[in-house]
Amino acid sequence: MSTNIFNRYFHLVFILSLLSLTTVSCGISRSSSSAVANATPAKIAGIEIEPPSDIAITAKGEQTLVLAGGCFWGVEAVFENLKGVSNVVSGFSGGDAKTANYDTVSSGRTSQAEAVKITYNPQQISIGQLLKIYFLVAHDPTQIDRQGPDNGTQYRSAIFFANSQQQQVAKTYIDRLNQARIFTQPIATQLVALNEFYPAEQYHQNFIDRNPTYPYVVVHDLPKLNLLRQQFPDLVRR
Repeated sequence: MSTNIFNRYFHLVFILSLLSLTTVSCGISRSSSSAVANATPAKIAGIEIEPPSDIAITAKGEQTLVLAGGCFWGVEAVFENLKGVSNVVSGFSGGDAKTANYDTVSSGRTSQAEAVKITYNPQQISIGQLLKIYFLVAHDPTQIDRQGPDNGTQYRSAIFFANSQQQQVAKTYIDRLNQARIFTQPIATQLVALNEFYPAEQYHQNFIDRNPTYPYVVVHDLPKLNLLRQQFPDLVRR
């Protein structure tokens, strides 16, 4: 093999290796998916669109919020790094117990969405601040039934509100972000009444902490954590 041909062959192998990193999907085993890269969550540098007035604290103790924003690995990791958040569980919402397992949900033939259940102290972090991170860091809320390389209704953007107060705060904030044209497309996040949340299998919990070099994590999730630390350092757990 001549030097020129060898160089061209090596270059091709290198390019294909890079492409493989961007197409690996949210799963323990690799599956086919779109090669479209993640959209930038938001152009937030120098922009402060504050959430509406927060829910008055009517109940003592910790509160919960269920959010869906694509693959739950990265969404979980983002919220686990926030002050005032005591627990984040990856799981499924939008369906029933019979379909609440990863293999079935990944088929795309259920009504479930990959979601996270956030437990937080409203005295330390508000629901408005959580929603701010959700819209501006955790995912791209303008994508419909997909996030980055992951396609299907199980990767949809949705807020599963537990009560009318959560619903109103979320709706008001969506309207505010759309009016400010923070995104080039309108927000597609669904507002859905929470029926039930089902935790995912144990191997999905704290996935990024246990698998920081997993290709999907390196390409699609670690940049979110960097964005969080850069743009919202006051909210990040030390």
